[in-house]
Amino acid sequence: MSDSQAEPEGALAPSAQGGARWRVGLGAAVVLLVLGVAVAVVAGLMSDGGAAEPVAELTPTSGAAVTPGSPAPTAAASVVIHVLGQVKRPGVYELSVGARAIDAIGAAGGFTAGADQSALNLAQVLVDGQQVLVPRPGEAPPASAAGAGAPASGTPAPGAEVDLNTATLEQLETLPRVGPAMAQRIIDWRTQNGGFSSVDDLNNVSGIGDKTFAELKDLVVVR
Repeated sequence: MSDSQAEPEGALAPSAQGGARWRVGLGAAVVLLVLGVAVAVVAGLMSDGGAAEPVAELTPTSGAAVTPGSPAPTAAASVVIHVLGQVKRPGVYELSVGARAIDAIGAAGGFTAGADQSALNLAQVLVDGQQVLVPRPGEAPPASAAGAGAPASGTPAPGAEVDLNTATLEQLETLPRVGPAMAQRIIDWRTQNGGFSSVDDLNNVSGIGDKTFAELKDLVVVR
């Protein structure tokens, strides 16, 4: 065959054949990529059961992690305690549930120099509404702890006599005709005169007249 013989009909030039092969290869690569992505998506759905897990959320108040639908965290409970007597800052204090008598005294600034620390059970667990009375040496120790709705510690039971030398302001106020001002005058007189020597000394307290004394004399004692 001579060099001038024509090429067979339908044959492509070498450059055209290379371009055709490149386009076929690119198309095959795209198809494989699409199939790979589809397989990965189907496999992921099958492994997850088609449902996403709930995402943990943070509540704005506590910062504790909770899942949707779970109960919201509650704030820590507290107890309100009345501390009085021989402490540096008598008053009403809010403490955590489970606090003990020593915690209430610490909140009130601690004992004064005249406190009888042995008169109290400092390890006693406090209850809401309880009164913690710190006595002086020689004063009657406070009654046992009282819960909410019960008489506060140190408050005499109905019909009980009140000792003029050891009674607190609140105890004196349980007496007829004795309000906060009168109770304070009784305590001030007791402090200034070294205590009551007899019930008749009530007549020396400013504001106590014959009628008041007549109602009080059988309800109080001096020990």
